[in-house]
Amino acid sequence: MIAHLNGTVTEKTPTHVVIDCAGVGYLANISLTTYSKIGNVNQQARLLIHAVYREDAQLLFGFAEPAEREMFRYLISVSGVGGNTALLMLSALTVADIEAAIATANLSLLKGVKGIGEKTAQRIIVDLRGKVTKGSAGMPGNLLTGVHRERDEAITALISLGFNKASVEKAVDGIIRKQGDALTVEQIIKEGLKVL
Repeated sequence: MIAHLNGTVTEKTPTHVVIDCAGVGYLANISLTTYSKIGNVNQQARLLIHAVYREDAQLLFGFAEPAEREMFRYLISVSGVGGNTALLMLSALTVADIEAAIATANLSLLKGVKGIGEKTAQRIIVDLRGKVTKGSAGMPGNLLTGVHRERDEAITALISLGFNKASVEKAVDGIIRKQGDALTVEQIIKEGLKVL
């Protein structure tokens, strides 16, 4: 799996970029947000990659920021949202806009993106709403904070130990609420074992 590319930009358009890495040119599909953040032709660039391998194609999707790649991964996990649709969403809206739309069930904002109908917008909200963390002011927080990944890893580990999924999620969320966001995966698991 390719995690990132670091090399010279040899071609750059609003929809894709080619980066030369040690003599091999890699074409990656990008959003307008990434297009505006990476270097111009003949400049060095580092691009985070999400790779898709299919029978008929090998596709690379490139991102300038980790938050954008994580949001892309969340979006393509929703039924009916493919890579190109997710890139369209990330071109039309910022990560923060998408988080806010999910947190507030703002169908009209999501439907404003070409190719997103009402049913797809509803699925995005339903499937991803539980993954959007809330900030202290009740506004959407950063979906992609470390605590979110650590929460997910801890939940997966506890479920693999034989605990009930619903009980694990409730326990882990309670631990994070009570003890704050600075917990490591190991700390969450240890605390979870005490209360489960």
